[in-house]
Amino acid sequence: MIRFKLTELLAEKIFNERRRIEWREVAEATGIHRSTLSRMVNTPGYNATTQSLDALCKYFGCSLGDVAVYLPDDPTDTVHGRQ
Repeated sequence: MIRFKLTELLAEKIFNERRRIEWREVAEATGIHRSTLSRMVNTPGYNATTQSLDALCKYFGCSLGDVAVYLPDDPTDTVHGRQ
């Protein structure tokens, strides 16, 4: 499953810029609808488009690995022979 780390990225941006930033601002800056951002934050395994991922990387000034992380559905699962 893919987990989006948008809440953490937003908290870090708020801290670094020392100002309040709402999801509405992220939506306007990225062109991603607020409901889509909400689903990305709240729906495990949400299927985001590469366009949305690109916009989020640009907005937060980060790499794709900072936006999302892979979590195995079963912690004992391995990926390509690795745990």
